[in-house]
Amino acid sequence: MKDIAKRFTDNPLLSPADIPASREGLEITCLLNPGVFQYENKTWLVVRVAERPKQKENIISFPILTETGSIQIIEIAKDDPELIATDARVINYKGVDYLTTLSHLRLLCSEDGHNFYEPENYPSLVGEGMLETFGIEDCRVVLIEGTYYLTFTSVSDNGVGVGLRTTTDWKSFKKHGMILPAHNKDCAIFEEKINGLFYALHRPSSVDIGGNYIWLASSPDGIHWGNHHCIIKTRKEHWDSKRVGAGASPIKTEKGWLEIYHGANENHQYCLGAFLMDLNDPSKVIARTEAPIMVPTTQYELSGFFGNVVFTNGHVVEPDGDTLTIYYGASDEFVCGAQFSIQEILLLLKNN
Repeated sequence: MKDIAKRFTDNPLLSPADIPASREGLEITCLLNPGVFQYENKTWLVVRVAERPKQKENIISFPILTETGSIQIIEIAKDDPELIATDARVINYKGVDYLTTLSHLRLLCSEDGHNFYEPENYPSLVGEGMLETFGIEDCRVVLIEGTYYLTFTSVSDNGVGVGLRTTTDWKSFKKHGMILPAHNKDCAIFEEKINGLFYALHRPSSVDIGGNYIWLASSPDGIHWGNHHCIIKTRKEHWDSKRVGAGASPIKTEKGWLEIYHGANENHQYCLGAFLMDLNDPSKVIARTEAPIMVPTTQYELSGFFGNVVFTNGHVVEPDGDTLTIYYGASDEFVCGAQFSIQEILLLLKNN
């Protein structure tokens, strides 16, 4: 496996202890998977903040939101015969799946892209309503014609879908509800319209037939989506054999739309790869990397809340047009940074 990422020497940039919990009685377990945008000459992160109560001996406890927005703490004895807790992220109790943490989205900003802090008077984004009672996660951000579009994963016992909110000032937000119903996630809207239409990558999941593949959709208004195409599938015996999902918005290059995506294998190792779509018809995939371009290798990527993971859903293309700075979640616990050369990624693509 080839890893061409140039990791920041000051990684991890953010750890759970770096910001306060949202309320008394909860502690931050993970800071991860930030959406990224630039605003007022600063780099901003929309960080996923995952929280739960301090754990007691022999008890698993986790928060969920009620439909009215208050928090309910659920406690289950670890030896309960109806509890299945083999995954740090998800448990099953009496046949119902729950998340072990409750996530919201918080804004942080930085003048230098390395040192981030919480600015005053910018609100957190929290789950609202019956489709977000298990929280909201993994935001992607894109600026189109003066409006920021935020797509994120909405989680509840109804399933996992894609929510959308828009803003122009990051202080007030317009809610558009769930735009892609369960099971669906990893939705990244293209940074500009193509032939008058919005385009987005997304990942519907089938429990039985099909798999965790990347799809493409288009929309006349960015809210109502259709004309779906399955464009990237898992590859047997490859690093992305189990699931694939989009990262941030595709990057427009002279050769096509370049997408950095994540893939996982049967051992739940998450790596990054890339593929290229036609500029005028992104349903045509021109090329794809054979090997990953980034593999979990450092201690903070190998060991954490859920180790052996690098996952990105936010980046900045630097003014030289070639340097791609990605911000990524490591081990589902830390926020880190790394840089790539776009030209180097393009050279690794193999034509379909």
